[in-house]
Amino acid sequence: MSAHTLVRLTFANPASLIYLGLVGAAVAFATAVTLFAPDPGLVWVLPALCAFPLFLLVGLAHAAALGNGEPAAWLFITELVLCVLTQSLALGTIVEASRGRLRRDTRGTPTGWSSPADKHGRAGRGTRPSGPAG
Repeated sequence: MSAHTLVRLTFANPASLIYLGLVGAAVAFATAVTLFAPDPGLVWVLPALCAFPLFLLVGLAHAAALGNGEPAAWLFITELVLCVLTQSLALGTIVEASRGRLRRDTRGTPTGWSSPADKHGRAGRGTRPSGPAG
């Protein structure tokens, strides 16, 4: 998989953009509350919940490796960013796979179209396969 494909799957599809936008809004809200409220409380739980499935596993691994202490802010934010980007990549991969764009013929013909010489020996150029009469 090339770097272009990874960037496209992570950032350049509607599902990943919506997910990253929601996480960005949660981080902006948490930052604003932290800066302007007298007691921010547990506002940083909201961005962590946006990255929850993977962030839980990373947090458990972190607690097992380094003990039960509270992580430093830079480590928390780094883990959060890596989890969000990984989940965005997974979401983009799921969307592209459901659209059928990740599975192409080796000759470059899209799925569902016949290659220049299909199994019946006809030399067609991009002809649709005949379906059931209906």
